[in-house]
Amino acid sequence: MLRREGVDVSMTRLAEALEIKRPTLLYHFPDRVRIVEMALEDLLMQQAVYVVGEMMKHTNPIDQLYAQVVSVHAFHEGREERLLFLTQALAAAGVERTGRIIEIGNQVFEAHRQALAARLREGVKNGTVKPCDEMSLIRLCRSIIDGLMVQRVMTGCDLAPIHTLLWESVLAPLKNEPN
Repeated sequence: MLRREGVDVSMTRLAEALEIKRPTLLYHFPDRVRIVEMALEDLLMQQAVYVVGEMMKHTNPIDQLYAQVVSVHAFHEGREERLLFLTQALAAAGVERTGRIIEIGNQVFEAHRQALAARLREGVKNGTVKPCDEMSLIRLCRSIIDGLMVQRVMTGCDLAPIHTLLWESVLAPLKNEPN
């Protein structure tokens, strides 16, 4: 409703649309920004569960990294505008609140990135991954994930050929078959 009617819609109108009383809405969500924060948190948690599940279908960390890229895009396919709206609405809320949410998100996902980096280092050690700068590789894939999300919203581009190029030119050459 916020996306459809605008973020300045009254709390009374929101309560009516949700078929609850305004005081009940205000008790749980003192302002519209809190609604956006909760919606974004919920969306990112759903994404994390889906993506980690897809990644864990693979044992090689290179395959896991590729699964991460593809599954983030698959999770949001057809719903990119929701993610874009929520992040823009949050950004409009002001630097302090936006910065806090970004910091929390980075902390949550940083643990995941560190675990993946450790799996990549272990893969190098056991010979299933060729030597590489694991954090740079993870950051490159993160940039591809974020950049392609924006491109798909802006241009509707097909991501499959880009995923194939990423796999064939960047990731697959770093993968060794186990001895």
